[in-house]
Amino acid sequence: MTAHPVVVIGAGPQGLAAAAHLLERGLTPLVLEQGVGPAAAVAEWGHVRLFSAWPELVDQASARLLAPTGWTAPSSGYPTGAEWIAGYLAPLATELRDHVRYDARVVAVSRKGRDRLVDAGRSEQPFTVHVTDAAGVEERLEARAVIDASGTWRKPSPAGADGIPALGEAAATAAGLVSYDVPDSAHPGRYAGKHTVVIGAGASAFNAIIELTRIAAAHPGTTITWALRRAVSGTTFGGGAADQLPQRGALGLRAKQAVEDGAVELLTGFRTSRFAVSDGAAVVWSEDGRALAPADNVVLLTGFRPDLSFLSELRLDLDPTLEAPRNIAVEIDPNIHSCGSVRATGAADLAQPEPDLYLVGMKSYGRAPTFLALTGYEQIRSVVAELAGDHEAAQRVELELPDTGVCGGAGLFDEPAGNEGGCCGAAEPEVLTIGAPVTS
Repeated sequence: MTAHPVVVIGAGPQGLAAAAHLLERGLTPLVLEQGVGPAAAVAEWGHVRLFSAWPELVDQASARLLAPTGWTAPSSGYPTGAEWIAGYLAPLATELRDHVRYDARVVAVSRKGRDRLVDAGRSEQPFTVHVTDAAGVEERLEARAVIDASGTWRKPSPAGADGIPALGEAAATAAGLVSYDVPDSAHPGRYAGKHTVVIGAGASAFNAIIELTRIAAAHPGTTITWALRRAVSGTTFGGGAADQLPQRGALGLRAKQAVEDGAVELLTGFRTSRFAVSDGAAVVWSEDGRALAPADNVVLLTGFRPDLSFLSELRLDLDPTLEAPRNIAVEIDPNIHSCGSVRATGAADLAQPEPDLYLVGMKSYGRAPTFLALTGYEQIRSVVAELAGDHEAAQRVELELPDTGVCGGAGLFDEPAGNEGGCCGAAEPEVLTIGAPVTS
């Protein structure tokens, strides 16, 4: 099968890095991207500033590929998604040229002549990768190996506290009242002078709160409600000053300040059950019968999930909770891991029962929220070394991760994680504006 390329699904940061490593190892990559340009998903949140600094966002094999063109890696600062593309990912995609195909959506991956049930000769057959373009034209490609770096951006988690869409969520979305991305204060029209409800926690929600408070400061009458499922604890707003990724810590602190300043009304213990659309606004209800005041916009930032549908004919071994490769699940499970415990992972951790299939990047973390670009680059380095037959390099760890600052996990159903406040010690008292516009 050496005549076939290694197919890489997704031309995001990890997919492009995989192509660079494959070329450096003398292997032929073919990157398939459903968007019309490189890092199409990143472009959709291009206004958001990353909490990783430039040196943590550039893959080393990619830098070596770009060096002869006169490109130099930015040495400091925290780029936005758009700056990440312009300053690194787009030049990398240009240098990869014919190894990247756009408007190529992968709809299925299997083994040539073998469905999921067939054992005989399975590993001796190439992969078949079924692709469609925007016009619906179908094509079947063959590959010696598949690296799935498609990420999770296209599959945001729903609002429902039980993990499925809340009643009426689809109708509210169809009515244009629900979005699943971070607002952009440079384009305030949708939010200016309106009431917006943010549902979710974590860095995306922090960014949303920050962007919305900027809009509110410039446009009187703009109101913001932030609904959290959990009670407030010492880790509600992230790692803060203790986070070894300072910009991520700063996000949480700024969101916390917005609450303390009264710019945002915070409602805790709110587990969304249904939406009702009335007079052009959405009313969000919780499981305990509370209803928020009618909202002109609802921003849902409750995490992401991997799309496993196009891998249904392949043999996978995934953790039943996270939908991540089983061998790394215990390291990344937010229910059990402690601060800084997430280690670098490589080919041995990511290997599947289907030989030469690897899930990498954000997709390899399933539903876990703790992924860093550096983690993905180390995964890529190890996986490509394994595909090239360099088993020693594949087993070697060449990365030391910073403290993640992501602590504890789901905790108890209604309260912070016990009296100890999770892995980071006792929860500190919080002085916050608690409550939200509520209708009966």
